Amino acid sequence: MRTARAAMAADSCTDGGFSAEVEAEFLKYRSPLVSRYASKEMAYNFSDRKKFSTWRKLWIYLAKGEQALGLPITDEQIQEMEANVEKIDFKLAAEEEKRLRHDVMAHVHTFTHCCPKAAGIIHLGATSCYVGDNTDLIVLRDGFNILLPKLARVISRLADFAEKYATLPTLGFTHYQPAQLTTVGKRACLWLQDLCMDMRNLQRARDELRFRGVKGTTGTQASFLQLFEGNHEKVEELDRMVTEMAGFKQTYLVTGQTYSRKVDIDSLSVLSSLGATVHKICTDIRLLANLKEIEEPFEKDQIGSSAMPYKRNPMRSERCCSLARHLMTLVMDPLQTAAVQWFERTLDDSANRRISLAEAFLTADIVLSTLQNVCEGLVVYPKVIERHIRHELPFMATENIIMAMVKTGGNRQDCHEKIRVLSQQAAAVVKQEGGDNDLISRIKADPYFSPILPQLDALLDPDTFTGRAPQQVRTDF
Repeated sequence: MRTARAAMAADSCTDGGFSAEVEAEFLKYRSPLVSRYASKEMAYNFSDRKKFSTWRKLWIYLAKGEQALGLPITDEQIQEMEANVEKIDFKLAAEEEKRLRHDVMAHVHTFTHCCPKAAGIIHLGATSCYVGDNTDLIVLRDGFNILLPKLARVISRLADFAEKYATLPTLGFTHYQPAQLTTVGKRACLWLQDLCMDMRNLQRARDELRFRGVKGTTGTQASFLQLFEGNHEKVEELDRMVTEMAGFKQTYLVTGQTYSRKVDIDSLSVLSSLGATVHKICTDIRLLANLKEIEEPFEKDQIGSSAMPYKRNPMRSERCCSLARHLMTLVMDPLQTAAVQWFERTLDDSANRRISLAEAFLTADIVLSTLQNVCEGLVVYPKVIERHIRHELPFMATENIIMAMVKTGGNRQDCHEKIRVLSQQAAAVVKQEGGDNDLISRIKADPYFSPILPQLDALLDPDTFTGRAPQQVRTDF
C-alpha cells in the first residue's frame, strides 16, 4: 500500500492539475520577491488592484472637493463613481493603454466606461501625476505602516533573548580575534540598538511624508485657478480638502509636475540602512553558527545539504544577507533619478520607480519576517561557549594575575617576564601541537606563583571579566 506522501507525489506528476491560465504563469518570469518571499499585505500594497482602485478614490476625492466648492458636479455622479471603485476591467484598461499609449488616460476611459454619468467630470483639472504621484505617496505611507509593526516584533523578540542571556559570559571578538569577554545578551544589545535606530528612521520617514495634492501640470495650480475663475482661496481649500480625504495632514508647498524625487531618496535611504543592520546581525549569527555557539532554528525534517546530511546550514540568515545586499543597493536608483530630473519633470523617472520603490519595500518586508523567525528560535549552546572561554581566558587573565602577585609583594616586571615566557610556551602547544591551552597548569607548577594559588580560581571566574555587560543589557535605550 502506498503511503499518503507517495500518493501525493505520484499525483503531482500527472497531467491536468492546473488550468491553462495557471500553467501560462509558469512560462514567464515572476519576481521571487512576490512569488516566493513577500507577505500578502505587502504584495497587495504594490498590486495593480491597490494602485488603480486608489486612482479611482483620488478622482472621487477631487470630485467631492470640486463639488463642495461650487463646481457643477452632482451627488449622482459621485455615487456612481463610488459604486464602481473596485469594478476594474483590467482587460479593457490594457486594450486602452495599448491604443492610447498612456496609462492614466487608459484608466480614465475604463472608469468612464462604467460611470457614464460621471464621465464628463472624472479627472477634471488634474494631470496624470495627480493620481500617479499621490498614489505613490499613499503606497509609501502604507508600506511603512506594514513594516513598522514587523520591526517592532523583531525588536521585542531580540529584547527577550538579550534579557534571557544577559549574564552568560562569551568571548568578545575584535578583528574576529578573541578579545575581552562580553555576554551573549550584551552582544544582542548591539543588534538591538541598531534596530531601534532603524525604527526611529522609519517612523521619521513615514511621518514626514506629505501629499502632492492638486498642483496641476507644472505645479502652478493654473488649471484649478481657471476652474474657480481666479479664486485663489478655493484652489487652496481644494488642495487642503483632497489632502485630508487621503489621510494626510500636509501637502508639499511647492512641486513641479511631480513631488520632489528626494522624497524617494529619504524613503529608500532608511530601508537601505535597515538592510545594513540586518546584514550585520545575520552575518554575526552565521559566524557564531560556525563556532557552534549559537544557531538559528532548524526544522525536524529540514535538509541542510543534498550531499552532506549532517549539515545544519544557517539558511535563514543567509537569505537575509542575500536580500539585504539587494536592499542596500536600491537607494542608488532614487539618488540618480533625483539628480537627473530636468526642471519641472522628465519621464525617465517612471520606469525606474516602478521597480525600485516596490522592490525596496518588498525586500524589507521579507527580511524582517525572516529575521523575526530567526530571533524567535535562536539556540544557544552554553557548554560550547564555556569551552571556548576556557581556551582563551588564561591569556586574558594574565593582567589580573600580575596585579594579584604585586599585592602579595611581588615585582611587577619580574612577574610580567615570567608570564610572558609561560604564555609563549602555552601558545606553542596550542598552535604547533594542536593541544589545549595549558598556561594555568604551567603557572600552578611554577613555585614563583605559590603566593596566589589559593585565589587563582577566583581570578579565572568568567563573570569577573564581563564588566558592566549585564547591567547594560537592562538599561533602557
